[in-house]
Amino acid sequence: MINYGDELKYHRQKANLSQQQLAELINTSQQNISRWENNEVEPSISFCVALADYYGITIEELIGRELK
Repeated sequence: MINYGDELKYHRQKANLSQQQLAELINTSQQNISRWENNEVEPSISFCVALADYYGITIEELIGRELK
């Protein structure tokens, strides 16, 4: 099973962003970013789209899902 939190954290760190910086870029709180990365809650689809758009990747890439 995919660990979504690890994938979200990987992409944030790859972009060299703090949780606070990313939160400001996609209009959410740092606490939400932390909860997502710690698998406490899952981001809504609208935030997944915002993250994927910001990183220039697909949602599948964002969550580490490999298409077959």
